[in-house]
Amino acid sequence: MNASDRTPADLLRSALAADPARPLVTFYDDATGERVELSVATFANWVAKTSNLLQDGLSAEPGDRLALLLPPHWQTAVWLLACSSVGVVADVGGDPAAADLVVSGPDTLDAARACSGERIALALRPLGGRFPQAPEGFVDYAVEVPGQGDRFAPYVPVDADAPALAVGGTEFTGAGLVERARADAAELGLAPGSRLLSGRSYASWEGLSAGLYAPLASGGSVVLCRNLDRLPAPDLGKRIENERVTGTAV
Repeated sequence: MNASDRTPADLLRSALAADPARPLVTFYDDATGERVELSVATFANWVAKTSNLLQDGLSAEPGDRLALLLPPHWQTAVWLLACSSVGVVADVGGDPAAADLVVSGPDTLDAARACSGERIALALRPLGGRFPQAPEGFVDYAVEVPGQGDRFAPYVPVDADAPALAVGGTEFTGAGLVERARADAAELGLAPGSRLLSGRSYASWEGLSAGLYAPLASGGSVVLCRNLDRLPAPDLGKRIENERVTGTAV
């Protein structure tokens, strides 16, 4: 990876330049049986479209605060990188009433209605499917994102020293996040090509790091597992073997 990268968006650009075809996020939901694998190029395309939606469709600006009310999911990872690309602060599990906009899954819609700004809802259905009917007062992400541009350029350059992420009562700048992710990657023994399986919640830095940032910072990839407690132990071993996992964080 590029030593000069100072934001998560920089890390993604370097990954795209290095090897766009390699896997970056492999997602499992063990409550539904869903499996989705996204290459660096496919993931970056989702990030670009979501960033354009944020900047143009939702008029988000650097420094705005986005309450991110989503579980560990590949689309959550996309939103985290889109926020970084625009300069929006991703407040994971944050208070919608104190946010400029909110992104919600289907289970947190009532709480998300406390946001007085733009509200975006994700159905979290397989293949990024839409709601049968959009929740009242929300934009359906799956309806709006496909028409967005495949390339993204921020109107204002993102300041790596500005707040980028808030989780568990701690706030990180973009540069601080990258530094911490690199340190975590070293601690986890990650290197280019590593495959880390994570069953951790996104509600903590440790979960976000293992489930996205540390693999991205190291040139590795993540096997992100939601509802891993529903997977029988023998099947976990098979997954580790089939996905060529080199380390675990569960």
